[in-house]
Amino acid sequence: MMCDARLFAPQIAALSAGRAVLVPPLTGTNTIAGMAHSVLKSAPPQFALAGLSMGGIVAMEIMRHAPERVTHLALMATNPKAEDPAVSANREHQKAQVRQGHLRAVLRDEMKPNYLTDSAHKDDILDLCMTMAMDLGPEVFLNQSEALATRPDQQDNLKLVNVPSLILCGKEDRLCPLDRHVLLAQLIPGAQLEVIDGAGHLPTLEQPEATTTALRIWLDGATNAPPLPPKEIEHV
Repeated sequence: MMCDARLFAPQIAALSAGRAVLVPPLTGTNTIAGMAHSVLKSAPPQFALAGLSMGGIVAMEIMRHAPERVTHLALMATNPKAEDPAVSANREHQKAQVRQGHLRAVLRDEMKPNYLTDSAHKDDILDLCMTMAMDLGPEVFLNQSEALATRPDQQDNLKLVNVPSLILCGKEDRLCPLDRHVLLAQLIPGAQLEVIDGAGHLPTLEQPEATTTALRIWLDGATNAPPLPPKEIEHV
């Protein structure tokens, strides 16, 4: 939520030598289905699909609508369940604040402090997160908040996934804790669970090397599939 391609900058740099790395925006619509449709319109006929947090929720929706186009699936720092009513109620409060011009305050006080574990790079990553969010602006915040609040439960859909799948999370993720990822790994047949030490909700930036290594193994099919030829990985 409220991030752009900079969320995956280390992975783009590491993987681009052998693959085209595409990062479609999750803007312009206020539903998860609409975001999934937008990604599918811009994606090649087949692609490996990786999503983090809200992007993971969109990735699950893509698997509902077009599983035949996805060769590999990676779900990171995400949640297969519909939104809890208490979280939805808090979103309404945040949306009201943003409509009054307080986007920066909502991000600074209510969202960003929950994203990361303590590390030497925490402040730099938080600054980047704030820059991404402010560049996207209040309209995107309102649309994405609505999409998350009305998202469907994906648990039954995930039981039908039949491509090599990676479930990855930071060990200290407070927004999407470990139990959500254990559930994801149980729902998807043959899924591999990777828990990244020293990371919270944004392992791509907090522990980029460990995250990229896990993604390389997933893409190269070292778990339960033949190697993926050089082609697209879709980060959402």
